Order: sequence, then structure tokens, then C-alpha cells
Amino acid sequence: MDATPSDTDPVLTEIVRNALDAIADEIALIVLRTACSGIVRDSMDYSTAVCDAAGATLAQGLTTPLHLGSFQDAMQALIKRFHGDVAEGDIFLFNDPYLAAGQHLPDLYIIRPVFVGGTLEAWATTVAHHNDVGGIVPGSNSIGSTEIYQEGLRLPFLKLSVAGIENRAILDILSANVRVPEKVLGDLNAQIAATAIGVREIQALFAKYGKTTLRATFAEIHDHAERLARAVIAEIPDGSYRFESWIDGFGEDPEPIRFSVEVTVAGDEITVDLAGTSPQVPAGINAPVPFTKAACYAAIRSIMGEEIPNAQGFTRPIHVKAPEGSIVNPRSPGACGARGITGFRTMDTVFGALAQAVPHRVPADGNGGSSIPAIGGEHQGKPFVFVETFMGNWGGSSAHDGQEGVTHMGANQSNVPVEMIEAEYPIRIEQYALVANSGGPGKHRGGLAMIRDYRFLGDFGTMTLRSDKRRFPPFGLAGGKPGTPCLSIVNPDGEARMLPVLVTQPVMLKNGDLFRHVLPGAGGWGPPYEREPERVLEDVILGKVDRAHAREAYGVVITGEPPRVDIAATRTARTEGLS
Repeated sequence: MDATPSDTDPVLTEIVRNALDAIADEIALIVLRTACSGIVRDSMDYSTAVCDAAGATLAQGLTTPLHLGSFQDAMQALIKRFHGDVAEGDIFLFNDPYLAAGQHLPDLYIIRPVFVGGTLEAWATTVAHHNDVGGIVPGSNSIGSTEIYQEGLRLPFLKLSVAGIENRAILDILSANVRVPEKVLGDLNAQIAATAIGVREIQALFAKYGKTTLRATFAEIHDHAERLARAVIAEIPDGSYRFESWIDGFGEDPEPIRFSVEVTVAGDEITVDLAGTSPQVPAGINAPVPFTKAACYAAIRSIMGEEIPNAQGFTRPIHVKAPEGSIVNPRSPGACGARGITGFRTMDTVFGALAQAVPHRVPADGNGGSSIPAIGGEHQGKPFVFVETFMGNWGGSSAHDGQEGVTHMGANQSNVPVEMIEAEYPIRIEQYALVANSGGPGKHRGGLAMIRDYRFLGDFGTMTLRSDKRRFPPFGLAGGKPGTPCLSIVNPDGEARMLPVLVTQPVMLKNGDLFRHVLPGAGGWGPPYEREPERVLEDVILGKVDRAHAREAYGVVITGEPPRVDIAATRTARTEGLS
């Protein structure tokens, strides 16, 4: 029996909110435990959400913010396309940015409607980055694509199941167009299974509280998120805050790509205007506008408290303007297979603007999201595709040093464990370490860079690479210094070949070749000479900084064994350095 709206009180709202969060997390855990590819199972490059009947996100799994903020556009387009044609047991599949408000072709959505007593009441949703969806390079992350037709299999809104009856033809088409169908279908089945559990748990919630109560509670969750978000925005000083940053560019002779943002705070509303950002490019790094909006939402959400529900309501006071035909809102058929780098850069640019308004809430620049090496080929007569998201570090903040071995704020993902790579692929990881002296100097040092060496053991293969921040390394804040640039080298132990940050032509690999990738070091926060000498000493003892760097960057002189601070020499060095 349905409860009356008067039963929907703040306590019940919080109970339901946490129940929805738990359901979204359960969907995510099922994907994690049942997926087949490393990019989903180990890197955790996927996301889950529970949406209300109108397609607005109510709860998000603890996965990728850059995915989750774009569910709204996809759901609105799906509901419009199938208005009046949604039945219990339907399963929707799509990926196309232009035909279905998707993000890029490797991200396959599996969406299920939730019916209660014959009425559509909610949606259980997933999106996962698949190992391969065809196209001109293994892994389907081609920087060299000039239009989306080259990037893989395009899927408009499709019904994979109609009222519980599977359309096998769609799976056959998918299998025929990808390099590793067992991985792709395995991950797709993980999404299908996870959303089935999501439907079951949402229906159980309705059975407990009833339609009337939950409809009112869902509306209150959105309204509550909006009220809290507006309260946070109202605390930010009114004004316009501008910042610009750059992607190095693509190919062997890169031309920098500009990102420009103006963040305007007016009362309890905030506008992010990306006018002045570079036009779309003939390469696979254009970011469809749902992804761009998600990047802006995630950046602003990061300066809000954790008590705010991750519901669509928090985005109501946030307005995003992205000029059509730009790299952050391309026109069809602009290529977008490696659009992640553009979303990360959009976030980092918004952070740069927000740092002017709320300097103590924003850290210095980090490594700029994940690098994605994609290696595919043949080994012992069988094709393989290895893709991972390699990250990361954060910049120093007003409160502490930057962290190492962490993901970018826009992607709660993970580096694939060495053992999983070596067990599954003809690749040996010969080095995986932090890089000394790479964190940007500051009162609070930037997080150190990471290095990974991949030895190719296959018969033959090709590699593509998405990376960034070489010519424009991570910036420091409040007087902090930039971090170190990224490096990508084939055969550093032989005839070394430096690769561009965004590789447009696949690199041919033969058995025994070594690929070395060094992430950027993060930026520092605050003047380096304000760092306590004892903390510099600790970094030297831990091997994060050597003695020469301590002297040069921080004016701290370390002598003796065991190491100690030479107080008099340090005082002299800092005085000379400031003069």
C-alpha cells in the first residue's frame, strides 16, 4: 500500500538517498566482479547510476565522474526517441555521440527501465569503456582519425532486448566488428547482469515505500541537492574568473590547442563559458558536449561538500556554454575516440579559474588525467588488445603535499596491476616506480610522476598513445612551481625514439621492443622556500628528492650520513636565492 506524501520527511529522504547510493554501488560492484577485460575489471573505466522516470540521475556509483555527468543528455535523448515505446524487459544499447548523445564509441551504454505495477518509475544504467569496438587501430582510441566513421562500430539507440526477448542479430553484428569479441561480449554481459540486479533492488525499494512516497522523495532529493549546491555557490565571491591552458597538440609536429574559460559567479548561480577554446580538430580528441558538461559539473562538484547528493539537482544552478564547432562541442562527423584528454583538460582549466575564487579549495595542477597506451596485435596465432588508463598524481594544496598513485578527480579509475597484465598479455612490466625530483616545488610539493616500462613479447603489434603535458607541464599555484613534463620513448635502452604526446600514426612493435612512459609530475602550491627544511629532509630520506634538488629548488642544504639539515648553510642559501 502506498504511503502518503506527508510520510516523506527529511529522515526518510536520507534513508532513501542512501539506499539509492547503495544500489548504484551494487551495480558497479557486479560489473567489477563479472567483467572480462582489464580496462573494465582492473582499470574500472565504467560507471553506473540510478535515474528517475524522467531520466534524471538520482544516485551514482563510486566510479567515473566524467561519465556520470553525461547520463542526463543520453537519457533525455533515449526517452525522446522511444516515447511511448518502452516496455518491461527492454534493454537499450547505444554508443554514438551524434546519434545517441553518447561520449565516444568505446563507451557502450546498457540501460534498463524499471517498471512497478505496470508503470515506468526509474532506470538502471551503466556505461563501460570496452576493449575494442573496431576502427582503424586496436583499442579504438585513434588520435589519427579525422572523422567518426573511422573509429569503430556506431550504434544508435537500439533495443538489445524487446520485452525480455534478446535480439541476437545485434550481438552478431557487434562480434563481427571487433577484434576481441569474447572480451567485448563478456563485458556487455556484465553490464546486462548488473542492471538486472539494479532493477530488482529498485523494485524492492518501491515495494517497501510505495510509488507515491518514492516519487515525492525522488523530487526532494533533487531539490535538496540544488539547495545545498546553491548555498555553496553563494559563498563564492561574485565575479568573473578567467583561465586558459593548452594541450600540446597531436602528431609529430604538434600545434598547441587552446582551452579558454570564464567562470562567472552571480549570487547562487555559476556559468562556465568556454568561448575562445580552439575549434574542433581533424583528430580523435574532440569532446562531445555531454562530456564537456560533465567535466564542468565534476570540477565544480569537487569544491562542494560530500553531504550534497550526487543527483541531477546539484547541476541546476550550473550553466555550461560550449561553442558549437569547437573542440569541446564538435559538429558531426568530428572524430572523438580519444576525447578523454579534452575532458580532463576542460576540468583542469576550470580548476585554474576556480583557484582564483576559492584558492584554498583547489589544488595545483596534476598529471592531467590518464595516459592510455593501447597495444594490439597477434601472439601465438591469436589476436589481443591491451588498453589501460595509466595515472597519476595530484598537485600540492593549501593543506598538504600532492598525492602519488592516485587517479585524476574526474576518473575514479586504477592502474592495472602488473601481475594481471603479465598473466593475460604478451607484455612484461620491467619498471613501475615513482620518479624522484618530479613533483613541482612548493610549500606543499606536487605529487611525483610515475614511470612504467612495457616490454613487448608478442609476435607483432601496433601501439597508439594518448598522453599530455609535455610542452605545457602541470602548473603550480600560489607561488608553487610547475611539475615535470611527460615522456614517451620506444627502446630507451637502444635506438631511442621519442614519441609525440598524441600519437596519430600507430607505432609498429616487434618482439623485444620496450616502451617507456613517464607521467608528468604535479605542480606545487605556495613558495618553495616556505617549505619547512625538515620536510625537505624527509623527502631526501624517502628518495623523493635528491640533495642537489633540495638545494636548487628549496634552498635546503642536506649533509652527512645519516642525512641532516645544515641550518646555517640553508639560511645562507635561501637568503641568496631570494636576493
